[in-house]
Amino acid sequence: MLRTPLAMRPLQARPLSRVAAFPTRSPLASLVHYRASSRTLATEATTPATPKPIRRWRTIGRYTLYALGSSVLGVGLLTGAIFMHDAFTYHERHIDGVPISPRALHPERGGPKNLPVLSRLLSDYEDDENRDLVHKPHLVIVGGGWGAVGILDKLSPGDYHVTIVSPETYTTFTPLLPSAAVGTVSVRSLVEPLRKIAARLRGHLINARAIDLVMSERLLEVETIRPDGKGERMYIPYDKLIIAVGSTSSTHGVPGLEHCFQLKTISDAQGIRKRIIDNFEAASLPTTTPEERRKLLSFVVCGGGPTGVETAAEIYDLCQEDLINYFPKICRQEVSIHLIQSREHILNTYSEAISRYAEDKFMHDSIDLITSARVQAVDVDKVTYSRRGPDGKTETHEIPTNFVLWSTGIAMNPFTRRVADLLPNQVHKKAIEVDAHLRVKGAPLGEVYAIGDASTIETSVVPYLLELVDEADKNKDGKIDYDEWTIMVARIKKRIPMAEEQLQKVRELFDLYDSDSDNSLTLNELAVLLQEIGNKITALPATAQVASQQGKYLGAKLSKVAQRRKVLEANGLRPEEGDEAVTGPFRYLHLGSLAYIGNAAVFDLGRFSFMGGLAAMYAWRSVYWSEQVSMRTRALLMIDWIVRGIWGRDLSRL
Repeated sequence: MLRTPLAMRPLQARPLSRVAAFPTRSPLASLVHYRASSRTLATEATTPATPKPIRRWRTIGRYTLYALGSSVLGVGLLTGAIFMHDAFTYHERHIDGVPISPRALHPERGGPKNLPVLSRLLSDYEDDENRDLVHKPHLVIVGGGWGAVGILDKLSPGDYHVTIVSPETYTTFTPLLPSAAVGTVSVRSLVEPLRKIAARLRGHLINARAIDLVMSERLLEVETIRPDGKGERMYIPYDKLIIAVGSTSSTHGVPGLEHCFQLKTISDAQGIRKRIIDNFEAASLPTTTPEERRKLLSFVVCGGGPTGVETAAEIYDLCQEDLINYFPKICRQEVSIHLIQSREHILNTYSEAISRYAEDKFMHDSIDLITSARVQAVDVDKVTYSRRGPDGKTETHEIPTNFVLWSTGIAMNPFTRRVADLLPNQVHKKAIEVDAHLRVKGAPLGEVYAIGDASTIETSVVPYLLELVDEADKNKDGKIDYDEWTIMVARIKKRIPMAEEQLQKVRELFDLYDSDSDNSLTLNELAVLLQEIGNKITALPATAQVASQQGKYLGAKLSKVAQRRKVLEANGLRPEEGDEAVTGPFRYLHLGSLAYIGNAAVFDLGRFSFMGGLAAMYAWRSVYWSEQVSMRTRALLMIDWIVRGIWGRDLSRL
C-alpha cells in the first residue's frame, strides 16, 4: 500500500485543548513552520546513519584527546608549582648578629681529665625557643639507631634540652641492608639525617663517639675526629643519659675474622657490593684459572639467622636475575653459595614450619646448607669448619672462597663494656643489665638508662628476696603462707613483668615448693622457687623491634616526668624518682618476625605462620615500607623497587 508523502498530507485540525496549550501563531507563521519541519524530516530520512564502529572510534578519539589534554595540563600545573616553589625558596637570608654564648665559643675545662666541657652549644641562643631550652634538663642520647629514633619520636617539644651523640650523622634502616648490599635498593633510601629527625625538638647533634662516663660529675666523655684526622676529646654534661649504642658481632673465639665482612652499617653494605662485583669482573677474565674462578665465585655466609639467610637469598637473586644476563654464562655456572649454621636448622628462632620451608627453598635454589657445624678459622682464601660425620667423629672441611660474611650473634660495644666495668654489679657478658624501667642497675637512680642491643632486662628475682619477703610477710613470722604468697606474686610481676608467664599457676607453685607441707614457704624454699623462675625467663631478643619499642616507651615516660615535675615535687618526689610514679614498667609486645628468602618471604606471628612466594614477598615489602622513618625514604624505596623491577639492579662498582 502506497503511503502519501508527508508534504502532500492535508493538515489535520488539532484538538482545542492541545492547541490552547501553545502560543497562538498567525497563519503565515504556521505555514512557514510547517514547511521547515517537513524539509528537516525529509533530510533526516535521506541521510544515511553513521556506522557504529565509526561512532566508537570517534568516542575513543574524543576521550583520548581529553586524557592527553588533562595530562598536558597536569604537567603544566606541576611544572608551574615547582617553579613557584623554587622562586620562593631560593632567596637570600640575612643571618648577621646571631647571638652566641661565650661558653660555646670558649668552653671551660674540667672533669677528671681537664677536658673542654660543652656546657653550651653554638645554637643555644639563636632564637627564643632555643634560649628557653637551655634551662631545661639536658637529655643526652648516645647512639642514632632504632632506640634513639624511638625516643626522639615520642619526646614532646620543649621538655628537654636534647643532644644526640653519634659517630654517624644519619640513622639506618638496618633490616634492608642485605638488599642494599646487592643493589636491590640504594643506600640513600635507607638513611635519614639525624639533624632532621631532631629538628622537631630543637635538638643538637654532636658527631662523635662515646668513650667514657663520669657518673659522679654527670659527664660523658666523647671523641670527635677533626678534618686533619686527629682525635679530640671533650666532656658533655647531662642530667639524663640514654645509652643506645647497639652492639658488635660476636667472634666466638674464631681466628681470622679480620678477613670477614659484617653487615651492620651502610659502609658494610657498600663493601660487600664492591667485593661481589670485583669478584665477578675478575672471574670473567680469560686469564683467570678455573680454580681461581671457582674461589672468586664462592660466597660463604656464617650464621643462619635472619641477616645471614636474607644475605644468601639476595646474593642468589643477584646472580640469577642480573649477573647471568651481563657476564659470561660460565660465571653463573661456577657460582656457589654456602650457609654455615651451628644449629640443626636455619632461622631456629622462628617456628619449625618456617625453618623447614626456608630450608626447602634453599635446597631448590642449590644453596649449600651446612648445619650443626662450627667455623674453626677464616683465612684469606678459605673457611675451615668442623661437623660430626655419620660415624659420630668430628670431621674438618674447607671451602675455598674470596667472600665471607660473619653474622653469628652479638657482643658488647666498647662504650657499653666501659660502663659495665664501672659498675660492680654488672656481670652480664653481652649487655648492660637494666631494671624493668630501663634504668641501668648500679647507676644513680633515674639518671642513666640503656635500651636496645646495649641492654638486657634483668630476669633474676633472687636479689629481691628479702625485700619481697618484708613487703609480703604481714605477720612477721619469717615465713610466707599462701595469702602472703599471692601478695609476693603481685610484687614480682610489677618488678619483673617478664616473669608473669612463669607465675600463672600460683597455687601449683606454692604446693610444689612447700617441701615440708606446712602450708608455708621458708626463706630457703622461696630462694629455690625464685631461682627456678628466673632460670625459665627468656631474655628479649636483640632486634630492631625491641629497641624501637623500648625507645618509644622511654621517650613517652620522660615526657610525662617533665610535664608532671611540679606534681612530683609537691608529693616529695624528685624528678629522678618519678619513673615508677608516672608509668608502669616496660612490657614488650611481639608483633611477629619476618625474613626474605629469595622472591619469597616468611612471617612468624607467634601462634600463626605465613609463608609463600610473591604474595608474601610483597607483604614483606609493605611492612618494611610502612616502618620507614620519613616519607622521603618511603618514596625513594618505592622508586628503587620499581627501577629494579623494570631495569634490574645497578651493577656498577661504586
